[in-house]
Amino acid sequence: MFSKACEYGIKATIYIAQQSQRNERVHVKEIAEAIDSPVAFTAKTLQILAKHSIIRSVMGFSGGYEIDCDKLDEITLFHIVEAIDGDPVYDGCGLGLHKCNDAKPCPIHHDFKKIRNDLKEMLQCTLVISLAEKLDNNLAFLKISLN
Repeated sequence: MFSKACEYGIKATIYIAQQSQRNERVHVKEIAEAIDSPVAFTAKTLQILAKHSIIRSVMGFSGGYEIDCDKLDEITLFHIVEAIDGDPVYDGCGLGLHKCNDAKPCPIHHDFKKIRNDLKEMLQCTLVISLAEKLDNNLAFLKISLN
């Protein structure tokens, strides 16, 4: 449903939020390692997130990526998906047809429309900070070890 960039963007933002709660900035290599993502791809994704003011890039010796503490309670998954994948996630046809709509629906149009609407609502209601707290409490993971 989401692009690979969006998946990495969500995981990276959650990780950055977790570290920002501890007043720590993180470097792209650390983020890439934590979310099991290629460094170059992660860097490009982080640029998009910074451009949309979801995360902040700080240059210099003690630089890295962070989220301002006052923004931690505002950022939802919807913000990330909107910045990286845009509206097609909520408008696309379940079968990939270009002309599918309410007037000319594909065979799964009405069922898929409900799923898309539920997804949008879930993304709008899910705060990144709540997901970071699940990581802190070992209730969730960003990287699954095969060992």
